[in-house]
Amino acid sequence: MKRQQVQKIAVGVITTVAVLIVIPVVLVILYIVVRGAGTLSWEFLTAPPYNGMTQGGIMPAILGTVILTFGTAIACIPLAIGTAIYLAEYAGDNRLTRLVRLAIVNLAGIPSIVYGLFGLGAFVLFMKLGTSILAGSLTLGIMTLPVVISTAEEAILAVPQRFRLVSLSLGATRWQTIWRQVLPQALPGILTGVILGLSRAAGETAPLLFTVAAFYLPELPHSIFDQTMALPYHLYVISTQVPGMPLSIQFGTALVLLLFVLSLTLAASIVRTRMRRRREW
Repeated sequence: MKRQQVQKIAVGVITTVAVLIVIPVVLVILYIVVRGAGTLSWEFLTAPPYNGMTQGGIMPAILGTVILTFGTAIACIPLAIGTAIYLAEYAGDNRLTRLVRLAIVNLAGIPSIVYGLFGLGAFVLFMKLGTSILAGSLTLGIMTLPVVISTAEEAILAVPQRFRLVSLSLGATRWQTIWRQVLPQALPGILTGVILGLSRAAGETAPLLFTVAAFYLPELPHSIFDQTMALPYHLYVISTQVPGMPLSIQFGTALVLLLFVLSLTLAASIVRTRMRRRREW
């Protein structure tokens, strides 16, 4: 009887904590939706800003965010998955490997502004890429690497060993086993890490401030060496640097950024769910 009471208390405490976490998040989202929904219109989504950014739309910032997210994916995903494969399948369990894993975990907790300063020194100044889409994408890619590497490695290690043993027993090489058996089974978990990493990159401001973002740029970028506007930095600018900015535009911009991140997460989650249904374990 006592054990049942303890279990009920534990379940009640866990449920209460979950509700206390979820309710503020839901309230914030609802508040942004209520305050920003009236601003959304075709002109707001497709027109550039004008009149000191107090009128018009946010199309250059939306396009810049899409470009930077795509560039981050190109810079991050191949390197992150390759590193995860090496750590999970090839690297031995020794002091060096454990040190590398510890470094990856610690890198995931570094503030984004530190990555921004690194991007400024390494890409903008040392490699002379200037404040550009390329410099910003590389900086965001490095910032995203630890999350994707850790999640992808865990997903690969979670694949049952029998897939490897059966494949190797049939004469497949180690790489063929990884490519045809392990990675397809680990793909849902890898995709989870990619979602988390890209969602974080899409909402960051500090790295963009040092490497790519422009205060006001109504024209669209023509190459990866041009600057661009981005929704997180644009929201910061119109909220703190532009006097007389209507609150409706601020909340509308915040809502668009929120919808962009949620859409990215939702689309990837649908793909991940379909992949899990095909998984053989």
